[in-house]
Amino acid sequence: MEKREGRKLGPVFVFDSGIGGLNLLYQCAVRVPDAHYYFISDNKNVPYGNKSPEEIYRLTRTALKGIEEYNPAALVVACNTVTAQCIGRLRSDYSFPVIGIQPAVKPAALHGGSCLVLATEATVHSASFSSLVARYGNGGFTVAGCRELAEYIEDNIFDLPEKLPRGLLPDVKTDGVVLGCTHYAYVKKQIENFYKCPVFDGIIGTADHFAEIVGISDHSKPLSGKTDHVDVDKLKVTFLYGNNAKNAAIFKRLAEGLL
Repeated sequence: MEKREGRKLGPVFVFDSGIGGLNLLYQCAVRVPDAHYYFISDNKNVPYGNKSPEEIYRLTRTALKGIEEYNPAALVVACNTVTAQCIGRLRSDYSFPVIGIQPAVKPAALHGGSCLVLATEATVHSASFSSLVARYGNGGFTVAGCRELAEYIEDNIFDLPEKLPRGLLPDVKTDGVVLGCTHYAYVKKQIENFYKCPVFDGIIGTADHFAEIVGISDHSKPLSGKTDHVDVDKLKVTFLYGNNAKNAAIFKRLAEGLL
């Protein structure tokens, strides 16, 4: 990696086990387009959601090896599973801000009614996720561990159907759905159509929080819900470690509004 010196805002690293974090990378770039972003993914080991906490931490630290040398402005952990299982350890490991993503349980609770949370099994079984649901769920939340959904999306991202194959989603009635994995955002419309209710995710809120952390947020107007498209060719984005060609192609489609 070529080290970049003398930037007013240090480089920003965004990490995910696979392609899901590209959704959050894009939203961060919309808010802070002048930063130099490094997207690190571990496509060869995706999904993390079926692995043990120690394996998740080991794989994450391996993928992030050496980022300290670049004096990052922040590390954005764009993986719900990594956030749920080891965000505390990562914050202890690094001196720069480490921003995690959580399922949008609180906004869904404010919406009211019953709610279904879709997440990986590792997220569902984490103490931090259980605490989040206990704090805001008010007893009206059903939690489902989706063992195969993230991997299906990772493998079929360029040819996702209008209706997901049977068995990938639990067949229940609900008044709202929370997406507990950034991969799931690619099939948000399919999930909305399947359950016929509002669907919530934590991507926008995390991107807003990132902008505040790096001091770019314009407090004169809310950032939430901002969906401006950006010129991908003007952004400074470097893809590392994972399937870089695939990740770059997906990011370009996101920036062009095609995903």
